[in-house]
Amino acid sequence: MARLILFPVPIGADDIGVSLPPHNLPLLNGCHTFIVEELRSARRFLKHAGYEHAIDDTTFHLLNEHTSPEEITHYLDAIGRGEDVGLLSEAGLPCVADPGALVTRMAQRKGIEVVPLVGPSSLMLALMASGLNGQKFAFNGYLPVDKHQRASAIHALEQTALRTGQTQLFIEAPYRNNQMLQSLAETCHPETLVGVACDLTLESQTIRTLTAARWRKEREKLDLHKRNTVFLIGC
Repeated sequence: MARLILFPVPIGADDIGVSLPPHNLPLLNGCHTFIVEELRSARRFLKHAGYEHAIDDTTFHLLNEHTSPEEITHYLDAIGRGEDVGLLSEAGLPCVADPGALVTRMAQRKGIEVVPLVGPSSLMLALMASGLNGQKFAFNGYLPVDKHQRASAIHALEQTALRTGQTQLFIEAPYRNNQMLQSLAETCHPETLVGVACDLTLESQTIRTLTAARWRKEREKLDLHKRNTVFLIGC
């Protein structure tokens, strides 16, 4: 029975072995159809991973914020012909903070086997190293861009973390990271813990958890501009 296979891709590290265990490569080579978020990076990943088939003979279906629900209707047709289909995220694990969840839901509805493979998750790596509660946590995606709405959202997440002990994770567009850290330092109670994890799996990786009061003094020592970053609030 053909399957939908969810392939992890790098979140930063150049060494493909960090993201693609040896077990995954035969499965990758068994696919001639891929559902991808961005064509150029998907082709680059396959080449780097040692994909043995001609890229130009491989079928790619785009799935991103511009894809309508109607467009994905036939993305799994190859499975009906007995062929595995691969799903690639733009970075990290498919379907986690990723539009791939739409096609995975369709596969589940159709009774198609979905095979998740081991690979890096920036959210889990950040949580592991933060020192914050890993028993109860929630991922909140992106917070509002507007400064006042962002402060309100931060306050609400902080209250949830303090009331329940649940660590709150979220991300920001890389070019707004410094503003986010400033908002966290200024909005949170001085003793609230704020974690910052950036450039995960790269040599420049930085993971620090400090009180909001400490970040008010030290945030300018850490330039997060255009560096992929996960933020955490906890107690």
